[in-house]
Amino acid sequence: MSAPRLSSTPLPGIGVRYDLTTGDSRRLSVVAHRDGHRTISAYREDDPDACDLSVRLTAEEAAMVIDALMPAHHTPNLLSTTDLGLVAERIELSGTSHWNGRLLGESRIRTDTGASVVAVLRRAEAIPSPAPDFRLAGGDTLIVIGTREGVEAAAAILGRE
Repeated sequence: MSAPRLSSTPLPGIGVRYDLTTGDSRRLSVVAHRDGHRTISAYREDDPDACDLSVRLTAEEAAMVIDALMPAHHTPNLLSTTDLGLVAERIELSGTSHWNGRLLGESRIRTDTGASVVAVLRRAEAIPSPAPDFRLAGGDTLIVIGTREGVEAAAAILGRE
């Protein structure tokens, strides 16, 4: 069995094609279209130039496949873990959240959980180190860092409707 290989090829006006040759010489490709769609193709074992299966996925479907391919311990919202036992997680604030329109400090997340909101992603903007007087809005994604227990408690607070 040889080492797997990944190569990429720009496709002008379309996107980029990524070709994976597995350790047992099977060939897969993914075309990352400029509009966010992905096309996954698998090629025949007896003829690596003959496509056996081709599936076009939306960006959302592609993200689901990525999550399914991650190790079992992976949480889609998990950003990182350190030897110190800290995790960083993305927590989305729903439009119907109790906290929609309220100040971050009112949530008492840091005081009650020990976890910290280190940034807020709003549309295409990142707001680092939001102050207690930062006004939350539905659709915001909060980047929360703390112990696993603290981050889970913060998620529970932010999930309140």
